[in-house]
Amino acid sequence: VQLVESGGGLVQPGGSLRLSCVVSGFTRVYYVISWFRQAPGKEPEGISCVSSGDDSTYYEDSIEGRFTIFRDTAKNTTYLQMNSLSPDDTAVYYCAARLFERLCGPPLRYEYDYWGQGTQVTVSS
Repeated sequence: VQLVESGGGLVQPGGSLRLSCVVSGFTRVYYVISWFRQAPGKEPEGISCVSSGDDSTYYEDSIEGRFTIFRDTAKNTTYLQMNSLSPDDTAVYYCAARLFERLCGPPLRYEYDYWGQGTQVTVSS
């Protein structure tokens, strides 16, 4: 199982970025893809997830209404569209996969076995 993120970068406050997570190495199983982020000096936090079973989603309060998670099954890719970015969103963003799971809820690190390498998002003027 492999996850590869891309799309990070430097953006001004109020700007937008779209992160991508290409997933490979498993088929015909239910799974949940989550996005985590780790800001400097802080613990990683799970901020969003989407279920392959019914496309249900979860958003942590601080990103609700600004970020959108969605999947393109033809491309085996999960996206995180991030709008109205603020300096508080600066972090390394990771996608992670949890296989044989249909329920999407507040992501917890120990539940995920497969992780991408991370992509840096910096929000600064």
